[in-house]
Amino acid sequence: MESSARSSGMAKNVSLYPWFKFCQNLVFWQAVWFLYFQNELSAAEAILLYAVYDVATTLLEVPSGYMSDRLGRRLTLIASAAAGLAGAALLALGESFLIFALAQVLIGTGTAFASGTDNALLYESLAATGRKGEIERQELRAWRFSFSSLALSAVLGGIMALYGAALPFFATAAACAVLLVISLRFQEPGKTTERRQKDPGRPWFSAMKTALSEPVLIWFFWLSIALYIFSHVPFVFGQPFILDALKGTGFEAGTPIVSGLVSAAMMILSVITSLFALRLRNRLGLPAILLLAFAMQIGLCGLLALTNEAIAIVLLFLRMVPDSLSRPFILARIQPLLGNQNRATYMSLQSFCGRLIFAGTLILASGSAREAAPMPYHEIQDILIWYLLGGVLCITLLTGTAIGRKIDHGARR
Repeated sequence: MESSARSSGMAKNVSLYPWFKFCQNLVFWQAVWFLYFQNELSAAEAILLYAVYDVATTLLEVPSGYMSDRLGRRLTLIASAAAGLAGAALLALGESFLIFALAQVLIGTGTAFASGTDNALLYESLAATGRKGEIERQELRAWRFSFSSLALSAVLGGIMALYGAALPFFATAAACAVLLVISLRFQEPGKTTERRQKDPGRPWFSAMKTALSEPVLIWFFWLSIALYIFSHVPFVFGQPFILDALKGTGFEAGTPIVSGLVSAAMMILSVITSLFALRLRNRLGLPAILLLAFAMQIGLCGLLALTNEAIAIVLLFLRMVPDSLSRPFILARIQPLLGNQNRATYMSLQSFCGRLIFAGTLILASGSAREAAPMPYHEIQDILIWYLLGGVLCITLLTGTAIGRKIDHGARR
């Protein structure tokens, strides 16, 4: 009877998971946050506020993974939703850099607590019901829910911003409240007491040892860091790019809605890509599709650095396509190589390094931005060129080091 109840609970987790991802990605402020911050403060402070978010997330990545592995997936996801709710509410109500910074710390806390834990909950729930072979398909399904949600919230958030700058943040707080309810309905996929017995020491050191001793995991570790950084470059600088590109077109006042439509388009295109991503992965092989995704990210930075004509805004539609060609497959590949006692910690450690490096580059970038808003294109261009050069170096190293490693584990159908 107990086994049947547990199996039913794990199946419920799998059913709830796509809706969890849907609510988690109802980020109504995603297309207007930079515009909001630089209107309230300055362009330099807007960049710094994103760095505050990234630093906060970075500092909590590994501790949150430890919490997840030791105290449980469900409790960690509940804490994530609660922190996100508080952060979004503060962003809606705040009027100073310090209040915005505190809000960013709370948002970062919510992100850190969910990082790796949500994926671990899905994998372990599938494993508990003998469905581990479904992981790629289930991750892709969740990906579609996530990006459909991002597309919807981007458009609605852009429209909301026309009527009130703080409305997208209030709406996001409401979405976090629903997320909290869903998190409370999850059941713990593994017993935390068993995790403690299997690894009475420190899973942080166990994860570090795994990351630095397994050649395949080392490669995925650094690839994931690079993919994270280059996925977020157009996220941070895309909004001031759109604002500058619309100058002289007569649509400058509609930048929030244009930004929302661009964000929606990139999410929809990512969902469409995910429909044939598995077939493409099977045809090209795992290393090739992952390096192709990274090359697309680097190429986007280069193209945005070439021109600020209004037509270049269309290039931003491609921002999330590389993620749909990489993230689900990376998760499906590395999770079976990790144990339940350190799975979330390993993925948090990976995010920790990516966020730390990206935050460092943003702090450097903020030093080259003037205090007055809005941020001019020539400053954006200079920053993008440096990212482009760094990306070329990274993909060269990753391509060379992929040789001789068992990156792929066979095609999935």
